[in-house]
Amino acid sequence: MDPFELALRLPFSVLRIPRMRLKVPTFSLPAPMTVFSLVLLTYFMVVSGIVYDVIVEPPGIGSRQDPVTGAVRPVVFLSGRVNGQYIIEGLSSGFMFLLGGLGFILLDLAVDKNRAKSVRLSFLGAGVSFISISYAMSMLFVRIKIPAYLR
Repeated sequence: MDPFELALRLPFSVLRIPRMRLKVPTFSLPAPMTVFSLVLLTYFMVVSGIVYDVIVEPPGIGSRQDPVTGAVRPVVFLSGRVNGQYIIEGLSSGFMFLLGGLGFILLDLAVDKNRAKSVRLSFLGAGVSFISISYAMSMLFVRIKIPAYLR
């Protein structure tokens, strides 16, 4: 017999292994709304540039001195630099993308024939409004970020 095996068997010849009644844990799937919320939160974080914010650690908001009065004004958008952003700029842009995505989800819900007509019209109005606001604000953000873009 191998000495290593003998060393392993020796304690168990004296000690008795306890009887344990262990149950295999059962895991249930999370609710669909929980999964949707986690995916939506992840989407918001990714399009907001959270990875950039963690790596580069930019300031939350910038400041610029007014040439006329000399007062220091807060600046939300880092103009002229496409590859840089303030934290608030990324969060506001990410929120606009999220709003547009929610608008498309509401448009999808407005097509469902099993809902009441008033609910479908509400979903349609809110979906179109969300997409319109998201597009208009995103284009405004781009024009602030890159002043000579598409002019």
